[in-house]
Amino acid sequence: MSEIQQGGGGGHKKGGKVRSKKASTRVDMTPMVDLGFLLITFFILATTLSKPSAMTLNVPDKQDKQVETEPLKASKVLTLYLGKNNTVHALDGVAPDDETAKAKMKDVGFGPDLRALITASRARINAANPTTDAGGAFVCVIKPLKNSTYKNMVDALDEMAITKTKRYALVDLLLQTDKDLLGDKVND
Repeated sequence: MSEIQQGGGGGHKKGGKVRSKKASTRVDMTPMVDLGFLLITFFILATTLSKPSAMTLNVPDKQDKQVETEPLKASKVLTLYLGKNNTVHALDGVAPDDETAKAKMKDVGFGPDLRALITASRARINAANPTTDAGGAFVCVIKPLKNSTYKNMVDALDEMAITKTKRYALVDLLLQTDKDLLGDKVND
C-alpha cells in the first residue's frame, strides 16, 4: 500500500557534518480507486430508476353502426371551460345558449375550489336524476380554450380521477354559443 523509500548516500564524510537519512513516503492509490469504482457500481445497480407515470384514459370502443341515443340534457352537465391564468369558467346545469348562462357562470381555480364544485354538482345532479347506472346521471364536459395550457388540461383530468367522476368528455370544439357566452375570454 505505502512504502518508504530511503534517500541516497547519507553516510559520514570526512570533516563534514553528519546528516540524517531522509525518508520519503509514497502512497499507492490503486486500492482506493478500485474501492471507489466498486462503490459507484454498487450504488448504480442498487438504485431503482424512476419510471414515468402516466394516467390511464379509457376511451370507448369504435362502433361500426350508429346507436340511437337521446340527447344529453343540459341540467345533467357541468361544463368546464379552461381559461388562462389557471382559471376555470364553470357552467353548472345550464346550456350555453340559455339566457341565464352568463349570470350563472362561475370562475374557480384549480385544486380545492374545482374539486368542491365538481363534488357539489355531482351530488345535486345525481340526487335530482336517479339512475341505475353506476356512474349516475352526472356528466362533466371539459373544453380547453386557446389560451389554456397543457398543464390545465392535465389538472382537470386529475380532478376527474380524484373525484372519481366516471363520465366526462374532453372536447376541443367550441360552438358559436360557447364563444358568445365567453365573449373576450376566448381570445385573451
